[in-house]
Amino acid sequence: MSTLERISPECGAPCWVNLAAGDLRAAQSFYGAVMHWEFHGSSLGSDFSVALADGRPVAGIGRCPGGDGPSAVWIPYFAVSSADGTADRVRERGATLAVGPIPLGDGRAGVAADREGATFGFWEGSTPVWSAGEGAPARLDLQTRHAFEAAIFYAEVFDWAAGPSGSCTVDYAQDHVLIQVGGRTVATLRGGATDAAPDPRARTRWIVDFFVPDSEQTAAAAVDHGGEATSVPSPGGSSERAFVISDAEGALFSVSDR
Repeated sequence: MSTLERISPECGAPCWVNLAAGDLRAAQSFYGAVMHWEFHGSSLGSDFSVALADGRPVAGIGRCPGGDGPSAVWIPYFAVSSADGTADRVRERGATLAVGPIPLGDGRAGVAADREGATFGFWEGSTPVWSAGEGAPARLDLQTRHAFEAAIFYAEVFDWAAGPSGSCTVDYAQDHVLIQVGGRTVATLRGGATDAAPDPRARTRWIVDFFVPDSEQTAAAAVDHGGEATSVPSPGGSSERAFVISDAEGALFSVSDR
């Protein structure tokens, strides 16, 4: 990743998204054809690459262990000042620490599942320039049964609303919770009847929603290359089109019209 600009992300804010894939080459082929991404090698070794859209880093793709290891999944990562301290807070609050913290390149990472089973990661260290919120390559939404309970959990784990001036703040709006940095929404927690989700596989999870010029065209390309696609309401709650896509290995993500 040496040729990509790196920054120290805002603690508590989303800082990256990563696909844990069983077959790295197959994943690169699928996302190259469907999302028109190109791939850049990284300092993390041959089992990890950075996806670029128009030369801009949008995501990471890494090989996950085979056999009894985790299935393919998209994971949002949040920046932390201490991976060890974050791991302790995850365990103290009844959630599951699945991986780490482990050294990874120039940083340290961990992967966990919250109390409802939604997978997320945390990262201590610098990252490629990737800014959530306005102008970002993706939108992050937590689809959960209880948005306010989830907000308390994540606020305690990531010190939302407890950090220095300019760090993440929490704003409550009807049935959802907005996580903001400098007035810019970087993640949304949405509650409701997840059992009634249009795609039952999309229940209780962090949604990585990529912006694309034409979501219907992207969904059709996914089907053509061995995936599946289901039309759903936009995660952003607007009238724009959106699709939940299952890639060729079953990892779920969504796409919305920009």
